[in-house]
Amino acid sequence: MNIPATDLMTALRSGHSTSPRLTWYGPDSERVELSGRVLDNWVAKTSNLLQDELDAGPGMRLRLDLPAHWKSIIWALAGWQLGMEVVLDGNGADLLATAEPAEAEAGYDAVIAVPLPALAMKWPGDLPAGVIDYAAEVRSHGDVFMAHEDPDPEQPAVRNSSGTAVRHAELLESFAAGHEAGARLLVRANDGLEAALANALGAWKNDGSVVLVHGDVELTDKLLADERVHGD
Repeated sequence: MNIPATDLMTALRSGHSTSPRLTWYGPDSERVELSGRVLDNWVAKTSNLLQDELDAGPGMRLRLDLPAHWKSIIWALAGWQLGMEVVLDGNGADLLATAEPAEAEAGYDAVIAVPLPALAMKWPGDLPAGVIDYAAEVRSHGDVFMAHEDPDPEQPAVRNSSGTAVRHAELLESFAAGHEAGARLLVRANDGLEAALANALGAWKNDGSVVLVHGDVELTDKLLADERVHGD
């Protein structure tokens, strides 16, 4: 049985698949642009890493100790595609994806270190024993994802900022933000990961796209014009 996240990934890779769907502006003049096809490719590889290496599956909990970032969005989509619950606060979970692995607490089945620089081929430096290096591992996984188990649409996909659980079946209705069809949406990373995810889902479900901008990046008129978005 398909869940909305699975249908969304199908739509992103098949409709206007070469058009930009997620564009990231980060520090040090970093710009990353993902088409629908490339976005789906990253999500598939991450889903396969979770499923094949970590035995992740429906009903498990994946905590994202990550800022609003294009890789964080990839991780959330991968978790949802597997039927997992994505945890955005400090509550317990089975797996932890973090940009600060040295500070990870005990109690997780696995910890995955996620380096944020776009060109990172591995974690810069030593990792604590047992921690998985996302950048070094993800590229070896398949570009197509096939779930070993069907996700349960009645299981929680995420809890919103008020603590309310949102089921997989209602992810694109109750969690996604409302946006106009085809919107080229400016999303500020400083608003947090939950806002970035809700806005991205809201844009994509209506055939739109997202420009996610780090707080240290100046929103110049040129940037807004180049990306065809409107500042607020």
